[in-house]
Amino acid sequence: MGVLTTLFQCAQSPFLKGRQIFRCLSLNISTRVDCSGILSPVATPFNNDESINFDKLAENLDEWNKTDLKGYLVQGSNGETVSLSTEERLLLIKQARTFIPRNKILLAGAGCEGTMNTIKMCEEMAAAGADAVMLVSPSFYKSGLNDRSLIHHYSAVADRCPLPVFLYSVPAYTGVDLSVAAIRTLSQHPNICGIKDSGGDVTKLAALVHVTAGNNFQVLAGSAGYLLAALHVGCVGAICGLANVLPRELCQLFDLFVATTSGTAHAAASEALSLQRRLIEPNSAVTKTLGVPAMKFAMDIMGYYGGPTRSPLLPLLADQQEAVKTLFNEFL
Repeated sequence: MGVLTTLFQCAQSPFLKGRQIFRCLSLNISTRVDCSGILSPVATPFNNDESINFDKLAENLDEWNKTDLKGYLVQGSNGETVSLSTEERLLLIKQARTFIPRNKILLAGAGCEGTMNTIKMCEEMAAAGADAVMLVSPSFYKSGLNDRSLIHHYSAVADRCPLPVFLYSVPAYTGVDLSVAAIRTLSQHPNICGIKDSGGDVTKLAALVHVTAGNNFQVLAGSAGYLLAALHVGCVGAICGLANVLPRELCQLFDLFVATTSGTAHAAASEALSLQRRLIEPNSAVTKTLGVPAMKFAMDIMGYYGGPTRSPLLPLLADQQEAVKTLFNEFL
């Protein structure tokens, strides 16, 4: 993006005034990262003693790099981020960057509870090699986390973050659901590029696409269970845990959706719908039903390294393992 375009966008922003506009230019914060496609929220591989296994991280990324994944979110919910220390979080980004080619996007989960801590984490993630950051909403002081406080938090971080910012709404874990009105306001910030919304409400996704139109803002679905529906209402892609396990199938579904605009639209639409239906139960097992332990177990089944979770998460019970095996056998 040219300097004049950047200056115009910064000047039009309701968040930036006076010297902040020139800070916007100096940070180049209006640089956009295109996340259209499928990204994987990388599972953090642990040893049996719960230390991080960086060799297995390299092996997994080497295999995923052979697929059409657009990139990776390192330290999302599926990465057990809340169980990692600050030092581990930074080291994961540094190590992941060495294994991820430049043609694949590296999003870094940089959200913290406090605004100042989040700004500092963003700066350190930039130094570690991330292409952009994704910021989960604060959640501890729920009674005070209304639209006004969340807009203030995200805009303050975006003003000072040297990387493009993506919002992350995951109310199942945080208990905080970023509203359509708040997201519409934040989409006008020149350094806020999009959102991963994991609320599971396709109607809300459609509303987000509508109210942010014209702001160069990307809406990403947060689950494979409704991926096709999300794409149909205007989402540009998804960041979903199932991509750790079935990356090729999810990329295929995305490609089939894209093909529905071509001369083979009918055949592609039929195949896309069939594939989406096949993915619903496996996706449910590794997300809302059994969660990260099931996702990691399914990764082991499919030839990746899932390995153990970090406490307090526990391994699946024997009957749960059998249920997951049954769901994923057809993809072997």
